[in-house]
Amino acid sequence: MEFIVSTLIYAVAVFATAYLLPGVKVNNFGTAILAALLLLLANAVVKPILVVLTIPITILTLGLFLLVINALIVMLVDKLLTGMEIKNFGWAVAFSVVLSIISSVLNWIF
Repeated sequence: MEFIVSTLIYAVAVFATAYLLPGVKVNNFGTAILAALLLLLANAVVKPILVVLTIPITILTLGLFLLVINALIVMLVDKLLTGMEIKNFGWAVAFSVVLSIISSVLNWIF
């Protein structure tokens, strides 16, 4: 039950972030739910592998390279999902930052 609630909160965060950023489009809330599921799956499977492989550059950039990893994961989900469109890498970085802020606030509220 907790997974479903957290996934719905994350989907609301995805939908709200797409509404706030003009370079990101999500067609409907169903697409936002699928995007949330794919983002959660990619963050659980792909992100740890990328973080381990890029430890030297992450240390060299004082952790800022993690923004690049998050943006790459967002762009991967964009390529896998037809109802979501992110214009370029800059919007993917902005999406990941705003998404993390909104999802943190929503998790704090609920």
